[in-house]
Amino acid sequence: MKKIKISLLCKLILAIIIGIGIGLLKIVPLIRVMVTFSGIFGNFLQFVIPLIIIGFVTPGIGELGKKAGKILGITTLLAYMSTLYAGGLSYIIDLNLFKRFLDRGALNIIISGEKLTPFIKIDMPPIMGVTTALIMAFILGVGISIVDGDAIKKVMSELQVIVEKTISKIIIPLLPYHIAGIFANMTYEGKSAVVLGVFPKVFAVILLLHVISLFTLFGIAGAINKISPFYFLKNMLPAYFTAIGTQSSAATIPVTLRQTERNGVNQGIAEFVIPLCANIHLSGSIISITSSSIALMILNGNMAPVGKMIGFIFVLGITMIAAPGVPGGAVVSALGILQGVLGFPKEMLDLIIALHLAQDSFGTACNITGDGALALIVNKIAGYKISKR
Repeated sequence: MKKIKISLLCKLILAIIIGIGIGLLKIVPLIRVMVTFSGIFGNFLQFVIPLIIIGFVTPGIGELGKKAGKILGITTLLAYMSTLYAGGLSYIIDLNLFKRFLDRGALNIIISGEKLTPFIKIDMPPIMGVTTALIMAFILGVGISIVDGDAIKKVMSELQVIVEKTISKIIIPLLPYHIAGIFANMTYEGKSAVVLGVFPKVFAVILLLHVISLFTLFGIAGAINKISPFYFLKNMLPAYFTAIGTQSSAATIPVTLRQTERNGVNQGIAEFVIPLCANIHLSGSIISITSSSIALMILNGNMAPVGKMIGFIFVLGITMIAAPGVPGGAVVSALGILQGVLGFPKEMLDLIIALHLAQDSFGTACNITGDGALALIVNKIAGYKISKR
């Protein structure tokens, strides 16, 4: 009999429903078991965060630095500018929209309220702080790109594989149980309605921002190539819907590449730009994470100042480089920045994971569709003309 695969989104929705159901039934011993698991899992996640930062950021910077060539520099710069634009756009629009329909301070009770205590606690202090991990990752990444030698590069590459496996084989599969425990506890205390009321509103704004971001990118691509952006967008739709199903930029590369070539991009340019941008262009992801963060800060009644948010967006755009090609990879790689720059406590990190994973597939779809627009721009800069197919 063929095994039926359930997507991460479906598992997350089921986890929320089951958690709410158990909370409503007020089965205290079961809720305490779930709270115990969530506490242990949350501590493990805190322990892994510095390893995630070093394991992803170091090889990502090192790999980019090792490669030479004008096209690499242009593509990397365009991808980062697009990601920053999306993050900045998100910040401006979120502040203007969220304050109109989100109740400032409504989540204060969730963060500060007394919860059911777990049966046991297992402390897992991280091997280093988030800021230390970030500084070390940048130093090692730049060092790998400068120093001739493969020893450190191999170690960092192997660490990246280990961390990726930890995320894909342990963290992501166990996340639904973690989320179920969070919602069971919040429902028991009568607080889950606040969070559930936020989900559809934030999701609608995120989708709007994705559309604006994509129209901007394809508008630029269409203008410089003197072809309707709607023609290019129509051809990229198969890649967009494939990404919604796979929730992975890496898994969608074959379809993205095929549709980019159908848009008339030179084959060599397409084969270089698409795989590269699958790792470094994260406009959809930064919109999702920034929007979810701002929503939670407003609901918690403690919005970060402008300077801190600008710094957060700049660092986030770099930190998500080489995030693993698995569902939820971007938000997991961003946890350290959320904690270190914005000061998110463990409870808010748990909530942002739930908020992000609920619409992660659409963020991925925005990422890879935007990759097609960047390929069109790089194709023009490289001196190639679009050949309609």
